[in-house]
Parts: sequence; structure tokens; C-alpha cells
Amino acid sequence: MGLLKVSVIFLLSLITMTLAEPPGCKIRITDRGLEMLKAETKRFVEGELSNITMPEMRGKEGRFQYTIKDVKITELNLTSDLRFQPDVGLLFEVQNSSITLNFQRRILYWLFYDEGAINASAEGVNIFTVLHLIKDQDGRLKISNITCNAFITKMRARFSGTLGRVYDFIGTLLTTGMRFVLNKQICPALNHAALVLVNQLLETVPVRTEVNSYVGIDYSLLNDPVVTETSLDMDFRGMFYDLKNENETLVNNAVNPVLREYDRMVYLALSEYFFDSGLYSYFKGGLFQTQIANERVRHLYMYSNCTATILCVCLSNQDPAFMEHPLSLELEVTSPPRSTIKTSGAMVAVNCNVKVLVLPPGKPAVQLSSLTMNARNAPNFTLFLGRQVQLNMTESAFESFALIPLQGPLKTMLQISAVPLINNYIKRGVQIPLPDGMDFIEEVVEYHNGYIIVGANLHFRTGLREIIERKLSGETDNSV
Repeated sequence: MGLLKVSVIFLLSLITMTLAEPPGCKIRITDRGLEMLKAETKRFVEGELSNITMPEMRGKEGRFQYTIKDVKITELNLTSDLRFQPDVGLLFEVQNSSITLNFQRRILYWLFYDEGAINASAEGVNIFTVLHLIKDQDGRLKISNITCNAFITKMRARFSGTLGRVYDFIGTLLTTGMRFVLNKQICPALNHAALVLVNQLLETVPVRTEVNSYVGIDYSLLNDPVVTETSLDMDFRGMFYDLKNENETLVNNAVNPVLREYDRMVYLALSEYFFDSGLYSYFKGGLFQTQIANERVRHLYMYSNCTATILCVCLSNQDPAFMEHPLSLELEVTSPPRSTIKTSGAMVAVNCNVKVLVLPPGKPAVQLSSLTMNARNAPNFTLFLGRQVQLNMTESAFESFALIPLQGPLKTMLQISAVPLINNYIKRGVQIPLPDGMDFIEEVVEYHNGYIIVGANLHFRTGLREIIERKLSGETDNSV
């Protein structure tokens, strides 16, 4: 019975793994990338702690009465570390650091009254913070919870004013209360920074958004991020869709990209499905078709031997009078283009149909001929300004398969018609799932069977606080 139970569990697990949707896009952030984020995270935390406000404190000890107000943090000296917390998220830790404060005092002792500034230093500041990362209901990366512990070992105070030295002996009384209040303020400040501000930064990552007026992109996470001691891996759907029919999408039968590298700060893997779903969506939107009007046909006839050859073949058995009428070429991609990625490079297969029409004045168009062309093109893959994926069909490295006598002319025809038609949409690019203000730099592209991998380093165009403040004010990042 026990063996049967184990077998059933194993079988169910295998079925679940088989049915799991493979990602069209995968991103890995390595510990090298996290190293670059340390300084930026430290500045952000220092900014949050500097904004801590504390209430006015009043107290009485024997014949002493005191009031403390206008508490301000004037300096932070933090020794911090940021690293991955396996199976959870991120760990931010501060050890043996110091915080300098300034506040105003009022002290009454018998008939003597004194007031002045107090400079205090909190020493042995230790903060242990764990950020729990999940996929939220919208498929976005989110900090779901924060575990925080803060402890200040000791606090010293230096008095100024007429009776500064006299009141030094009550410093312990004042600093004990200050240390208690400050201890209680650190974690709430960091909770707000993570759960509110950083989550607002993560909201700038595109999840399901329009690429242009024709297609959109779905970058929703398929599952919670996988965190190890050396990396954080995220699987995104990476699927394009037609805005006019968002439910008609291409089924993902591509391979699951495998990331094995850790040398760069970040790795981006894109499967064949990522590109195929884009080509499919543009095709379903009816965008891969065009008409070359008479004047342009004449221009091509005069300056392109290939067009002249094709038209001569099409008109050879027709009434010579047709040559006096306007001509038109109708080009249509007849099926969704498909990509093939191998270690040797990438290819895009395109099936086209070209109709040659004559346009007699006042009469319906007459079709002279229809030519079917099957072609493959080796595209160029680039990252535009470190944030946008671009696929550009080249006019070189183009292979056509048609009637042998017309293969050369048809190849050129595709280069001057089909390639610009498809490039008009796909070369505009699409933003990769990065927060505002963060770019890829120093990219290296590797080709694998079924997917490509882009290894890169990260660059902040501006600080975390500036990005978040821009987000709060409603401004957008117009750098791309």
C-alpha cells in the first residue's frame, strides 16, 4: 500500500511538471548583480532612516523635570550587506553601525531652568531584515512580508549650554528613553520602505501592457521566484497577443530555457515562443499584407531587374495592351512566420503570396498572376538602449524557394517588399521586464537550441528614491 501511494504521488508530480507552462522569458539575477545593488540599497535605507520622526518626550525623576523635542537624525554610518535568502527572498543586514542625532532639551531642577541642544550617538546599531518575495495575483513580483529585528547596544549624549556639565549625570536617563523610542521606529520605517515604496517600484515592471496599437505583451510571472544562495530566477510568460482578440494566442510548445551561467550580473533567456507569439499576433492582426501601387511598381520596374523579370514573365501571355494600364502588386504573408533558434544562429520562415494585378480604368482589377514564395531569413537580435528587445529581419542572408528561373528575382522581391513589411512592426522592439531606471549594459548574446541567452551587467540611470518619487508624482520614464 505504501509503495502504491509513493508511485501515485510520483506520477502526479510527473504529470504536473509535464503540463506546466514553459516560460517564454526567463531572468536570472546573480550575486554579482546583487553586489551592484548593495550601494544603492544602502543609500535608500539611509534615506528612509533619516526621515524617522519621534514624538516629544516628557518625564520626571525626583526634582528633575525634562522635555525632549525636535529630534533629528543628522548622520548615519551603516555597515550593511545584501544577499539572497534561499527559498525566501533577500536579506538586508546592518551590523555595528552608528546613528547621530540632535534634539532640544528643557530641564527644570528646583528653581533652575535650562534649555539647549543635545548631540547623541546611537552605537552598536544592528538591523536584520528579510524580504519575502512572491508572485502576486496579477503575476507581478512583490514583497509579501518583511521580517525585521533592530537593536541598539548603547547611546551616548553630550550636553551644551550653561549647565551642560551639571546635567551630564542625567544623560543615562535621557538616552535610555531615546534608545527605546529609536529602537521602536527603525523597523516600521523599513516596513514602509519595503512594503509600500519598493513595491511601488516593482509596479513599474510591465506585466500585461500594450506594445503599440496592435499587440500587447504578457510578462506575468508563472510562479514564485526561485531563490538560491547565488541567484534569483524568475519565469515570465513572455507572450504577445493581438489587442483586438486577446484570447486568441499561440500555444507554447517551445523548450524551457536553461540558465547555467553566473558570471554576469543578469541573464535574459528568450525562447522561440517569445518571438513566434509576436509574429503570430501581428499576423492575426492582419498587418503582414501590403499593396504596391502603380507608381511604385513602375519605379521598381525601371530600377529593379528582379521586378522587370517577374512582370515580364507574368505579362508574357497577356494582351500587350495591359502594359498601358496601371499595375499593382499585392503582397500577403499567408501563415504566421516561425522562428528557429539553434546554436548556429536564428532563422525566421516566411510564406508569402504575391499577386500581380492590372487596373483598367473604370473596370474591376484583373489578376495576371499569383506567385507563392517560401523564404527564410537570418534576423539580427539587439537590445535598444538596454531596455528593449528588437528583432530585425536583414536584407542579406535571405533564402527563397520558388521556381528556379525566378528564384533570383523573387529573392530580391522579398528583400524589397516582405522584409520591410515585417520589419515595420517587429523592429520597434518591446520593453523587457525591468523596473524604471534600470538598464542592461555590455550585453553578450548566445544561441542555444530553442532559445537565446543575453548575459549583461546592470546600470542604474538614477537612484531608487528618485525613481520612486517620480512614480509617486505620476511621471513616466521617457528615456526609451
